[in-house]
Amino acid sequence: MKNTHRTLTAVGNASGSVLVLGAFIALWWMASTSGWVNRAFLPTPQATLQSLLQGLAGGELGAYTWATLTRMFSGWVLASALGIALGALIGSSGRAREWIAPTLEFIRPLPASAVMPLAIALFGLSGGMVLAVVAFGAMWPVLLATLHGLANVHRQLREVSRSLELSHLDFVLKIGLPNAMPDILAGMRLSMTVSLIVSVVGEMIASQPGLGQAILLAARSFQASELFAGIVLLGAMGFASNVVLALAERSLLRWQRP
Repeated sequence: MKNTHRTLTAVGNASGSVLVLGAFIALWWMASTSGWVNRAFLPTPQATLQSLLQGLAGGELGAYTWATLTRMFSGWVLASALGIALGALIGSSGRAREWIAPTLEFIRPLPASAVMPLAIALFGLSGGMVLAVVAFGAMWPVLLATLHGLANVHRQLREVSRSLELSHLDFVLKIGLPNAMPDILAGMRLSMTVSLIVSVVGEMIASQPGLGQAILLAARSFQASELFAGIVLLGAMGFASNVVLALAERSLLRWQRP
C-alpha cells in the first residue's frame, strides 16, 4: 500500500512538472509570435529548437558543450576533494580550526567573479585560470557541509571511538566522514551548480571555448535563436547533473531509508 502511494505521488509530481513546463513553453510561444517582444530578442521555440539541432548536428555546439562539461566536471571534482579535505581537517581538529578557520572566513565571502582578475594575473587567460576559479567558487558548499556533518557526530560515537582507542585519522575516516556523508552529498550537489555557473562566466571573460563563449558571441551578433539554444543547453546540463547526483545520493544513502 505504501509503495502504491509513493508511485502515485511520483506520477502526480511528474505530471505537474510536465504541465508547468508546457505552460512555460506556451507562454514563450505566445510572447514571441504575438509581437509582445521583438523576435530579434526573443525567438520562437521552433527557431530555438532548429538552431539547437543544427548546432549539435554541425558539431560546433556539441564541441562547445563538451568543453563546458569537461571544465565543470573537472572543477567540481577538484572542489569536492579540497572541500572534503579541508572540512575534515578543520572539523576534526581544534588546533587546525583555530589556525585556519579565520583565514577561510575572510576568503569565503569573496565571489568567484571578484577573484577572477587575480587568477588572470597568476595564470593568464587560460583554461587553467578558469579551472582554478571554478574550484575556488565551488569548494565552499562542500567544505561547509563537511564541517556541519563532522560537528554533528553523536556524542556516543565519539565515546565509542575513544573506547576503541581509534587514532585521529581512523576516527575521521571510519566515523566522522561516514556520519557526515548526507551533508557532504548535499553540498556536492550544490557545488555542481556553482561549477556550471562559474565555468560559463569564466568562458565569457577569458574567451575560452565553451557554451559561455558561444552565448556571448551570439548575443554580440544579435543571433537570438543561437543564444537561446545555448541557454537551453545550459539548463539541460544543470538539470541532468542534478538528477544524476540525486540518484547517486539516493543509492549511497539507501541505508538511511526506513
